[in-house]
Amino acid sequence: MASLSPTASTDTVAAPAPAGAATASRRATALAGRAAAAVARRALMLVVLLAVVFAAVEVLPGDAASASSERGDSAADVAARRQLLGLDRPLWERFWNWMTALPTGDLGTSARGQDVTELLADPLPNTLLLGGSAFVVTVVLSLALGCWAAARPGRLVDRIVGHTATAAFAVPEFVISVLLLLVLSLWTGWLPAVTVTGADGSPATWTMLIMPVLALVIPQTGWNTRIVRGALADQAATPHVEAAFLDGLPTRQVLLRHALPGAVPTIATGIATSTGMLLGGAVVVETLFNYPGIGSVLSGAVSGRDTPLVAGVVICAGAVISLILLAADLIRARALGARA
Repeated sequence: MASLSPTASTDTVAAPAPAGAATASRRATALAGRAAAAVARRALMLVVLLAVVFAAVEVLPGDAASASSERGDSAADVAARRQLLGLDRPLWERFWNWMTALPTGDLGTSARGQDVTELLADPLPNTLLLGGSAFVVTVVLSLALGCWAAARPGRLVDRIVGHTATAAFAVPEFVISVLLLLVLSLWTGWLPAVTVTGADGSPATWTMLIMPVLALVIPQTGWNTRIVRGALADQAATPHVEAAFLDGLPTRQVLLRHALPGAVPTIATGIATSTGMLLGGAVVVETLFNYPGIGSVLSGAVSGRDTPLVAGVVICAGAVISLILLAADLIRARALGARA
């Protein structure tokens, strides 16, 4: 009779709680460990990338002292400027000094004596606005088109979406930019051909963002639509999705509630890789549309052999890309852990 007492019954019911809490704690610890490892990997990759940047600028013909010299400067003037910029010191020493100052937010001084942080203060937000807008539109369109095609496997819609996505990804951003300029600006006059900045240094009107965003969105939407479609096709072959179809559930419900959650890790990884492509393509697109972003800054810095400015652009872009990739890693780890 003692086993039927209220006390015994309560103990029996409450017993699984510590085990569940311990499991949740282990999962949280494992997720935190993966996050720490991912952060360490991304940080190491950034350090290696910056070292490559310093070395690449170093092997280019000329240096910042000669590139920034004025007409009439003598060899002695150039030599004095080279010493002022620290170019007479070994490359490893300049790289070490720049890296040790980086944690304090100091990105160094450009070849023309300007603070790199101040030089990037205005164009970087503009590039983030352009890239962020393109990223959001790419995610929405890719998910919509991929799900639309997956809901009609083998049909005309599926084939059209697949072929169009492949063609869109195959066309470079600069070709799409030229076509957009011809159609939407020169032929129809619907949109301005170049970007005019306002008093704060940002685009004067939101319409000036449309063509640069489209030039970035079109190829990346093609890439990610194929990823979404492929991930959903893989999930359609899994037992639980097949069972949902056999149970007679509506296609939309099976797609959104059963197939899409399982496809999240693959989709998140694919979309995250688009971040680098979006920011890389933004350099070209900004130049074509005269957009006030870091593209023109980077172009001028490379031509001027301005290593601190080039490294400043790279670390800013690299930090953004690393954060997106880290978020994708965490989403993937959480999704896979939930299914484990």
